[in-house]
Amino acid sequence: MGKHILEEAGRCLQCKKPLCSKGCPVGTPVNTAIRLLLANKIQDAGALLFENNPLSVVCSLICPHEKFCEGHCIMGKKSTPVQWSDIEHYISSYFLDRLQADTFKTAEQKERIAIVGSGPAGLTVAFILAIHGYRITIFESKDQIGGVLQYGIPDFRLPKTILDKLYKALLRLNVKVRPNMLIGPVVSLEDLLANEYKAVFVGTGVWNPRPLRLPGETLGHVHYAISYLKNPDVCSLGYRVAVIGSGNVAMDVARTALRKGSEVTILYHRGEADMSATRYEYDYARMDGVDFEFFVSPVAISDEGVHCRTTRKVVDGEGKVRLEQIAGTERCFPADSVIIATGQAPRGTLKGLEIGKTGLVITDEVGRTTHKAVFASGDVVTGARTVVEAVERSKHSAQAIMDYVESLPKAD
Repeated sequence: MGKHILEEAGRCLQCKKPLCSKGCPVGTPVNTAIRLLLANKIQDAGALLFENNPLSVVCSLICPHEKFCEGHCIMGKKSTPVQWSDIEHYISSYFLDRLQADTFKTAEQKERIAIVGSGPAGLTVAFILAIHGYRITIFESKDQIGGVLQYGIPDFRLPKTILDKLYKALLRLNVKVRPNMLIGPVVSLEDLLANEYKAVFVGTGVWNPRPLRLPGETLGHVHYAISYLKNPDVCSLGYRVAVIGSGNVAMDVARTALRKGSEVTILYHRGEADMSATRYEYDYARMDGVDFEFFVSPVAISDEGVHCRTTRKVVDGEGKVRLEQIAGTERCFPADSVIIATGQAPRGTLKGLEIGKTGLVITDEVGRTTHKAVFASGDVVTGARTVVEAVERSKHSAQAIMDYVESLPKAD
């Protein structure tokens, strides 16, 4: 065991009311896991974390810890917070490598449940139901599991070896995975329910880019962020790249393009303080060498680059702050390629579910849809959120599925 991990674990004060757990969306039992680790019970610590959050190993790497657990650590008030992310990653990786079908004692195999999509939400529900004895089949439209974890987060933030661990863990728990299987166009939700599946969980994420509808947006040197991140190596961006957006995806795109040899500038129509990216991701983008131009609003795209106008904040007669473009300030920001990173929306291929105006699936607080046997959570319900927030909602959905299936009449 690394000396660093033991030293960090030893710094934990074992608070009776741990603020770290309170600050975590899934209430990770940080102090209990650390106590088990220091007592040489790492397998028990891993099981504790896995049962609470099956994607603990992922969250240990990509969660905004400064906002959640570590940001609430009492040690951070006088020195530096306990680096729980490092400890969590060590414990979770160790546990996953040793996870077997009999790690969690379950009764005889229960009913079949179909999981549509293997992103954070689908994986969470699949793992929870599997360790409770349900027979799970995952239908994944792409060739590998993970959804946004596989195709939307760069390797330098989330090594794909982590997803290999999760895939092997699924197989050890007897979960069946059907890759390259898009549910909707050919096989419907009703087809699944007619084939012995007692319930269906939908966790298909948000894969359609939200266009800006700018003149020139369909030109050949323009790309959407979610499309670019699926496989950056197939895009020839050139030397100068302009990224339009201000969220964590924009930071991921910019840092990826930078690593591919491009000079990258992020264009944002508001100021630095208004960015939706976490401060952590923004700081790392700057440290990597990404440039930023604030208060510039794209109005068109041409072969030469992005045509922008300068913007400014003004206070209207009601005291509300609004943004306005300044007349006569149009200029062209030169770029060989332009990447638009302004959000995503669902595909909208699943029939039989009530969809909201934004294209998101409508559910109640635990993921029940308007179809009694179909449940949904994650980004397809909430829009793009953090992985740990998807896990939190999906845990409720998993319980709702079990409650529903257990309420069904038993076959004679």
